[in-house]
Amino acid sequence: MRWVVNWLHLIMMPARAAEPVYRPILAGQRGELDALGHLDGAHAPMIAPILQLSVMDRSIVEALGRLPPGLVPALDVSAVPDAAAAEPARWGVPLMPVICLADGERRLAAHGATARAHTGRAVVRLRVGQDRAGPDATTAATERIWRYARLAPEQCDLLVDCGDVGCPADVRVVEPRVRRMLDWARRHAWRSVSVAAGGMPAALSRLPTDEPVRLGRWDWLLWQELADLGVGFGDYGVASATAVPAVAGDRLPTVRYTTDDAWWIYRWSRRGGRGDGRVADLCRTVVSTSHWPSAGAAFSWGDHEILRRARRGAGAGSTTNWLAWSTSHHLAHVLAALGQPAHDGAWHPVVAGQRGHYDDATPPPRGRTPRGGSARRAG
Repeated sequence: MRWVVNWLHLIMMPARAAEPVYRPILAGQRGELDALGHLDGAHAPMIAPILQLSVMDRSIVEALGRLPPGLVPALDVSAVPDAAAAEPARWGVPLMPVICLADGERRLAAHGATARAHTGRAVVRLRVGQDRAGPDATTAATERIWRYARLAPEQCDLLVDCGDVGCPADVRVVEPRVRRMLDWARRHAWRSVSVAAGGMPAALSRLPTDEPVRLGRWDWLLWQELADLGVGFGDYGVASATAVPAVAGDRLPTVRYTTDDAWWIYRWSRRGGRGDGRVADLCRTVVSTSHWPSAGAAFSWGDHEILRRARRGAGAGSTTNWLAWSTSHHLAHVLAALGQPAHDGAWHPVVAGQRGHYDDATPPPRGRTPRGGSARRAG
């Protein structure tokens, strides 16, 4: 059963909004895939997740086959060998390849084959912290991509990945770099342009337990600061942009709950050794807070699962389940925030014979709330 976010304005938007408005970068693992699999089908076309894969096996294909119709993920296989990078072209599910500037000729050819086998499209991922070449060198690198993958710029969505943005100082440093990259991007006829960043800390084990802890969503703040450019939004879901191994022994029930400008982290150790009791107490705390959505359990599948545990209607779950619930709520929250029609001056999707552009003559006031997002700043 699909769980309804219950925001009518998302359903009644004009046809232009059928294009994805949200590009989260997610690990291609069970928790994130479960959250995507339970996304309301009416909202599936609005999200185009980038799934980072470290292995290629049949379970990935099966999980992609369970995604809602209309949801087309992009696969980043940069962590797998070149030979395995050609496999997605043979998978019978709609998807897009993710292309990086450093990809070799063989890998670029495989990405092109994958694009032509499925959607005829690809995502070019430009990392702010790693791809620091000047504009001319970056242009040469992208032209190399188009040549060996045999793709036109109009077939490519550009994702500017800022990586970890964990404090106000990071936002101040990254913003001008992103603006320079976006100035360069206007030279080319990209199908769309989005900016992604991650604001979640790499480890939560040092946070206090048995009380909600507020963490600012600095990735969301960065995107709001760039609102005058009309670019799309991406993030790392409720995970960190900095991959770190799990802390040994830190398996406390944990929920990462997204609000307009912050995450509320719940790490629960109270009620002794039984996991069911601890998770029930944690979930009762979540549903009793002021940031529990007015739609309640109908807001997302994850919220439904949290309420079930609060009422002791199911077991404690596992680290994978807690991540899935948190991710499900996060996706629904971001889609609701992005659900308003794009403001005037947005970076329009490229169509045949038309270059992507921003209408510099009528930019929105700096700091204007983008696409229905909250105007508040994370503290």
